[in-house]
Amino acid sequence: MSICEGDAGPPRAIPHIPPLLAFALRRAPMAPAAFCLSLMTRRMMGRHPGLMVRLGCYRHSRFALTASDVPLTFLLDLSRDPVAITLHASPPAADAHITGKLAALVGLVHGLWDGDALFFSRDLTIDGDTSAALALRNAIDDAELDLGAEAAEIAGPFRPSVRRLIGLVQNLTGVPLTRMGAAR
Repeated sequence: MSICEGDAGPPRAIPHIPPLLAFALRRAPMAPAAFCLSLMTRRMMGRHPGLMVRLGCYRHSRFALTASDVPLTFLLDLSRDPVAITLHASPPAADAHITGKLAALVGLVHGLWDGDALFFSRDLTIDGDTSAALALRNAIDDAELDLGAEAAEIAGPFRPSVRRLIGLVQNLTGVPLTRMGAAR
């Protein structure tokens, strides 16, 4: 169990991805998912130009984010132009490796859990350049991103259906897929 950020209510446990969903995520075609995640990331960076500024000297780094309960690694490659996210069954070479449950990684983006508390409780591990990982966390914190809203936006005319699907998955798994979900 980890400590929630803020003083409201008791600490919230980090949800574990249900085994069937983890299996489905591992078996899903990686190329279409990587394409959508890359598109979403480029869109977020365009909407939040301060992200790259805040990264400073780490703006060309590679970050491997491993969801330990899936297991699946998302490589955020800022050295590529355009920026890309690729998916890997095992962690590729990167400047910084950040590992934790998928819900913890997503919850960090939405400000649900404090990164320091997750690190010191060992719910999150960092290998490689910890300064780069800290710069990424600070840049994301400042931007106040909402991954669910961004995913719905790239869905175009399917936006309402994607929003409903995100809400359903969020309610079934406890993974905070939106900033509002983090506030529950």
